[in-house]
Amino acid sequence: MKKITIAIDGHSSTGKSTVAKQIAAHLGYTYVDSGAMYRAVTLFAMQNNLISAADFKVNELIGSLHDLKIDFQFNPDLGFSEVYLNGTNVENQIRTLAVSSFVSQVAAIPEVRYQLVKQQRQIGEAKGVVMDGRDIGTVVFPNAEVKIFMTASAEVRAQRRFDELINRGDKVVFDEVLKNVKERDYIDSHRANSPLTKAEDAIVIDNSALTPEAQLNKILQIIQTALETKR
Repeated sequence: MKKITIAIDGHSSTGKSTVAKQIAAHLGYTYVDSGAMYRAVTLFAMQNNLISAADFKVNELIGSLHDLKIDFQFNPDLGFSEVYLNGTNVENQIRTLAVSSFVSQVAAIPEVRYQLVKQQRQIGEAKGVVMDGRDIGTVVFPNAEVKIFMTASAEVRAQRRFDELINRGDKVVFDEVLKNVKERDYIDSHRANSPLTKAEDAIVIDNSALTPEAQLNKILQIIQTALETKR
């Protein structure tokens, strides 16, 4: 059976990465978390004092992009690939609220998006890829055979993010998480370069009231139909 490309876009904290990993494991496809790549660049900027609440040294970050090497290495114990920045495992570091508070600003920089989109397209050339992010179905893989756009209410997404951070041991306040979710929605949807928009041929999945199992089954049915069409 021919392999296809599966693009999963949507708002932050809709569970894109989780369901994309499940789909990739089910199909034996390669999973790529494009959002993690932007988070890795953001972490690099924070580590090198290029971004803070008071300042964002955009030109210095652009000039440093050639020093960044982002890799995905499969961890058999976890069952998914972890993110490495310049040879260091940063999977946990890039998932913090601190990184979340700056990632949309970093992702809005055209030069950053250009470099990462180029890498993402190279990864997807062989098909058999599940990639999630903000512009996968519209910019990275506009010809993807399956395009999913995931959404949920801001409150539901903030609660999921809050629970995730608390369970990991982070000290956060729900109102701050909700504020971050809304701010990221605005920045992602209003940036000049590759804003978050639904591809015309994407299928919308509102998972505000869906169980993870129901959501996975629904998307797998969509994929199965696409695979049968490719035979």
